[in-house]
Amino acid sequence: MARVAVVTSHPLFADGGHLVIADGLVSALRASGHEATVVRTPQNRFGRQGAAYLATWLTDVGQAHDGQPVDHVVSFRFPSYAVRHPSHVCWLNHRMREYYDQWPHFAQTLSARARLKEGLRRRLVHAADTYLLTRNVTRVFAQSETIQRRLDQWGSIPSTVLYPPPRPRAYRCDRYGDHLFVACRLSPLKRVGLVLEALAHPTAAGIRCLIAGDGTEREALLARTRALGLEGRVEWLGNITELDLVARLAACRAVCYPPSAEDYGLVTLEAFASAKGVVTCSDSGGPAEMVRPEVDSIVAEPTPESLAQAFRRVMDDPALAERLGRAAWARAAEFTWARTIPRLLGG
Repeated sequence: MARVAVVTSHPLFADGGHLVIADGLVSALRASGHEATVVRTPQNRFGRQGAAYLATWLTDVGQAHDGQPVDHVVSFRFPSYAVRHPSHVCWLNHRMREYYDQWPHFAQTLSARARLKEGLRRRLVHAADTYLLTRNVTRVFAQSETIQRRLDQWGSIPSTVLYPPPRPRAYRCDRYGDHLFVACRLSPLKRVGLVLEALAHPTAAGIRCLIAGDGTEREALLARTRALGLEGRVEWLGNITELDLVARLAACRAVCYPPSAEDYGLVTLEAFASAKGVVTCSDSGGPAEMVRPEVDSIVAEPTPESLAQAFRRVMDDPALAERLGRAAWARAAEFTWARTIPRLLGG
């Protein structure tokens, strides 16, 4: 059995799917008889990313507290892949998206002087990432085809797609209830505002939705809920416990998850493991890759009207929801930690 350090960076006082995956990997490693732990490295704010890369580069993950060696390292997001170890696999969640696929939007928010400064930092980060992901790690796995395409586009970095399984939990399906369920961070890229616009469309009249999560858009989304007259149909749950998440997944009609160009989208497989179909969008990245349209999901265009039509279909047809759910549950069985761990450890 091996000792494995699972390394990921993380901003302070924030939640993230990468932490759920990291914790899930540690749990699965331990269940398989390995020793494993999560190491959190700094991410740092804009202007201090270089210090985070350096601190991670200097972090010693080669030896445990008892003096025995660490056998393998699995790193995740930037700049955690800067740690050094002779057996180091990067299971990439994402690089700093503001300097990659989100750069055009990000640059528009900057003054000319700030854009020049951030453009220089962007070039330095690109160079550092390309070096680290080609010279500092032994192999790169991408957590989705979306991530793999970004690696190809920026750096021509070879990678293999390996989707993370859902975190080990007692997922179940209690019923196909009378509401939709959304679980995500409340930030612009998750497009919860699009969900609200779809619910306000005449096609979706009367449909209820429960939304779990918190984030920078919370107040704006609450205000939008009031403005659209959705107070009686949208329930905001805030951050919920793991047990509550499992229960909410078990009780909904279907899960709605329409982010923009999502890296992976863990909630997709969590919904599948709960025998629930997923309503997503054609440009949603990872979620749109994993689902099979009209088999275990409904894929809408990223417009309020198209999403509302998808909501209407699944809410008006319980048999459709159950059919999607059964196929989703079978699909979830294809993603297991028993298959994933040997690939990460080189077995």
